Amino acid sequence: MSDLSHWIAPQLPPRSVIAGRYVTLEPLSRDHAEGLFAAFREDSEGAMWRWLPVGPHGDLAAYLGWLDGARLGWDPLHYAVRMQDGRLGGTLSLMRIDPRAGSAETGWLTFAPRLQRTREATEAVYRLMEWCFDAGYRRFEWKCDAANLPSRRAAQRFGLSYEGIFRQAGVVKGRNRDTAWFAAIDREWPALKAAFETWLDPANFDADGRQRHSLTGLTNGILAARDPGLQAR
Repeated sequence: MSDLSHWIAPQLPPRSVIAGRYVTLEPLSRDHAEGLFAAFREDSEGAMWRWLPVGPHGDLAAYLGWLDGARLGWDPLHYAVRMQDGRLGGTLSLMRIDPRAGSAETGWLTFAPRLQRTREATEAVYRLMEWCFDAGYRRFEWKCDAANLPSRRAAQRFGLSYEGIFRQAGVVKGRNRDTAWFAAIDREWPALKAAFETWLDPANFDADGRQRHSLTGLTNGILAARDPGLQAR
């Protein structure tokens, strides 16, 4: 058993900007409402809201009703994602923040089509992970509906190891939710950080923006366990 007698519990995250290479994470505020709602309207079918307990929001007033509650909370602590071109692309959060255990989770990923499958989307998650481990957290979690296979693939791509399925863990929008758990721990962080920095390096992309090395290839050897539900798909 690891000796933690000299370990010091980290602080709660401050409500401050987290800046990256391609993306900036800004604590959610009312100033973000119009830009975020415009981004979300790109998803005309509301697909991005399928796995979330809220949304889609019918109009700006309805979205403001949700945002006004969310922006004041400390857990979840929501961030607006500002892309390299200055536009807002979505939101994500740190949540279930437990300094006593040194554990935090990212959740409420609400990425508009303009942000999905971009370098900015990957970096947004990476910068939250980086903040947590640099602050002294021991564990970074990702949980999703077990039926949400794209989210499970994303977690594994980010180098978060599969930890199992919690059956009948919740009810969301009238549907049962089994929850898939993934996490990275502090001893894996140096290798994960190197993988993300390699992938995000501009030299990893050709003139047409195609990646030379995939993040999956860079993180695959770091995983302590792989998701068996993805192996045959």
